[in-house]
Amino acid sequence: MVQGVGFRYFVKKEARALGLTGWVRNCSDGSVEVVAEGDRKELELLLSILQRGSPFSIVQRVDHSWENYKGEFKDFEVRY
Repeated sequence: MVQGVGFRYFVKKEARALGLTGWVRNCSDGSVEVVAEGDRKELELLLSILQRGSPFSIVQRVDHSWENYKGEFKDFEVRY
């Protein structure tokens, strides 16, 4: 559950700093969904950052899966 802690913008900043593309959004159940593309090393770094969370968040669990690179994004954005 993420509310009022700026988590999506934290993810956007971190993903862009790693040179990743994709998006982040809040889900109706209060969770956050992230889709990111880039080099495996940077994706693993983002995953560890997500597990740690932002200074104002508490992350209880991160589920993830790996898929084949599709090259469908040009930037990393917040979706609504």
